[in-house]
Amino acid sequence: MGKSACLVCGKPLCYREQEQELICVWCGQPGLSRASCEDGHYICDQCHAERGIADALEVCQNTASKDPIAIVQEMMDCPFVYMHGNEHHVMVGAALLTAYHNAGGAVDLETALEEMRARGSQYPGGSCGFWGACGAAVSTGMFLSIITGTTPLSEASWGAANRITAKALDRIGALGGPRCCKRNSFTAILATIQFVKETYGVAMDYPKRVVCRYSPQNEQCLRERCPYYDRGST
Repeated sequence: MGKSACLVCGKPLCYREQEQELICVWCGQPGLSRASCEDGHYICDQCHAERGIADALEVCQNTASKDPIAIVQEMMDCPFVYMHGNEHHVMVGAALLTAYHNAGGAVDLETALEEMRARGSQYPGGSCGFWGACGAAVSTGMFLSIITGTTPLSEASWGAANRITAKALDRIGALGGPRCCKRNSFTAILATIQFVKETYGVAMDYPKRVVCRYSPQNEQCLRERCPYYDRGST
């Protein structure tokens, strides 16, 4: 079963323009959603992401890496992190928080990760298409808001949080669709590494070239049009 398919039956997912009330097949709770598989199976955002987020945050708590790309790839390798899903809305910011802390950035990592879990978990799956604002990019703004203690009444840091979200969204949008949570996560993180170094003087590590190893799981992969595509895999 491909990780981009229904987690119940393996059939393709379908997206509707209008929300419908559906019953989650895992927890039995009703929820509004535009997404289910061809057979009508619906899994709510909390059920889809909860185990993967827990495993991803455990990665953060057990690494000394200063490279958020390496950290997020280790998260992506966790068995309950799927090809696509709202867990990435937490993972991007969590990887950045961890690398920032390990590179000497002033942040209480344990507290920051829990705040990232809380904020990122509120951002719905599918927002890249339905809202025009990918959760991986918004996660960078959450990261910056957390490390700077930004609130709606802040001044300079309020602007910085919005600017990094905009930078990440612009780079993600320039690559075009369909959506890919891996491609968008890498793009958002790379934009943030540069911004944090220029703005706050904290230098996180990053690879000379990011190579994606998840394309075989993505039926909509852009392949050669993606800057992270592993051309040696074909």
